[in-house]
Amino acid sequence: MLPSCDNVTVYMAGTADLSPTIVETLYWEALVLADEARAAFDLSGRLALASRNEDLARVALSCEALRTTTRMMHAIAWLLNRRAYFAGELSEFQLRRHGRLRRPPAESPSEPIAELPSELMDLVGRTQRFYARVERLDKAWHEQFAASPGAVHRLRDRLGKAVASL
Repeated sequence: MLPSCDNVTVYMAGTADLSPTIVETLYWEALVLADEARAAFDLSGRLALASRNEDLARVALSCEALRTTTRMMHAIAWLLNRRAYFAGELSEFQLRRHGRLRRPPAESPSEPIAELPSELMDLVGRTQRFYARVERLDKAWHEQFAASPGAVHRLRDRLGKAVASL
């Protein structure tokens, strides 16, 4: 039996087999988590922020809400591209060219996030872990193509060798 990591079967060569089932499962998990984040940060405006500096806490809350929702939207966009690929709406070339996962938002400085309620800090941590899972999948998927160059790269290499031998 093959080892498994985050619902992705890992083969001996180190590439990941990203199936439609895995993408669909992650997509629905992302939607639930994004909706939970939206609701939590929406309700957080009405929460009593126990803080020495209420203005700092509000700024920290706004910044973290933006980071968290951006992180989840990037993950959802990545998953939507994979769904389109598996549905035949994107070619492999289009997916490789335009389907990269966007860089994550800058991490929170430790001091302002400490001003947030513990429930929100837990939610932020869960979105960070989810994004890290998607990031690992993206990296493995792209490394699969780096390990096996395309026809154009092989042709260019052959031409280069032929020209060098003249």
